[in-house]
Amino acid sequence: MTTEELRKSLLAAPKNGFTRISAEERAAMENYCKRYMTFMDEAKTEREATDWAIREAEKYGFVPFVPGMEAKPGDKIYYNNRGKAIALAVVGTESLAKGANICAAHVDSPRMDLKPNPLYEDSEIAYFKTHYYGGIKKYQWVALPLAIHGVVVKMDGTPVNITIGEDENDPILMISDLLPHLASGQMEKPAPKIIGGEQLNVILGSEPIEGEGSDLVKLNIIKWLNEKYGIVESDFLSAELSIVPAGKCREVGFDRSLIAAYGHDDRVCAYAELEALFTIPTPAKTAVCILADKEEVGSMGLTGMKSKYFEHFMGGLCDAQGVKLDDCFANSFCLSADVSNAFDPNFPEVSDRRNNSKLNYGVSICKYTGSRGKSGCSDASAEVMSHIRSTFEKNNVIWQIATLGAVDVGGGGTVAADMANRNIPTVDAGVPVLSMHAPWEIVSKLDCWATMEACKAIYLA
Repeated sequence: MTTEELRKSLLAAPKNGFTRISAEERAAMENYCKRYMTFMDEAKTEREATDWAIREAEKYGFVPFVPGMEAKPGDKIYYNNRGKAIALAVVGTESLAKGANICAAHVDSPRMDLKPNPLYEDSEIAYFKTHYYGGIKKYQWVALPLAIHGVVVKMDGTPVNITIGEDENDPILMISDLLPHLASGQMEKPAPKIIGGEQLNVILGSEPIEGEGSDLVKLNIIKWLNEKYGIVESDFLSAELSIVPAGKCREVGFDRSLIAAYGHDDRVCAYAELEALFTIPTPAKTAVCILADKEEVGSMGLTGMKSKYFEHFMGGLCDAQGVKLDDCFANSFCLSADVSNAFDPNFPEVSDRRNNSKLNYGVSICKYTGSRGKSGCSDASAEVMSHIRSTFEKNNVIWQIATLGAVDVGGGGTVAADMANRNIPTVDAGVPVLSMHAPWEIVSKLDCWATMEACKAIYLA
């Protein structure tokens, strides 16, 4: 063999995905990304993503899970976990004793939550006090158009949904920053301390109500909220209200090859899982989609991936077929669909160029995440890696291999360990992201589409 023939047969030669797709595939990619952008504009919180998933699932014939129900081939079932997480399944032709093919993502994203007693006035300006959620750079959230999303549950149990700042006729909210003319002391601080957590106070207004006494601006704000939503100040005690960036998804670049949005991590993978599940035929193994909450803060609680709600759902399906849940889990496979960091040439020092995901090279498989000495990771076995490689190759999925940055720099985690701890072989794979955890993140259209194709291949494997 010639040197060139040896090179082609023996060496790996990853290629930019745009050089590998046909005109038809490109059109499919563009249409997919339009649908994804619509989803992202409507689903900025885990509650909104769950509501959206339920509405769409029912259009495709999915029905709510009821313990004791049948689970026959072709049945489409979903389990709404308290409005903040969801599991869906298309029952396969094979017994659940042979396992299920699972894709698991999360639908929560870094943000700021209102404190239980958020409303106050200082110097005749009304504010909400917040508590940031997940890993953020606090200085990125000041001087930025913001919106409020969430629900207030009144004392009598009546829910009141609130969204302010998204409609072009809505007011926006903001957090002020210090002018550079007076910021010499601020600029000498290390980045984590430029803005403190207790400085993330959201401006609500400055007009006082007519009358005498204190807190007249605060009173005017709660009067406005009462007239519009029927709530009083004490109702904040039973509320889940989040501050997120205001505005819609936008295409990025003159070639429109990228998408900027709040919350790509991890709703970009959540949407890929959903669309893939909605469009597959009846699979051999039962196909399961999980959209979990609380990943950004450790996956704890009723709606996180550590919760037993997944066992409740899968156990019910297994009971319907006379199968032991442990047997089902042992024979299952899980794709932990979560984002990875895309190589950024502005910050090359934090990555290993030979082992970092890149924009436009497809869905990124991460054998392990964790930090430094693989702390906290779920390390997929060689057999699991072989399975996912061969599955993607058989289905012409554009994919790449990556790790999460340079070894001694830092790291991160996903729900993979939570699934592996259930005795389910699991590997991470998802969309590479620039500016991860920033108010606006960037992804490639091609990688978004490739991840949906990857989820479809796993469901049908």
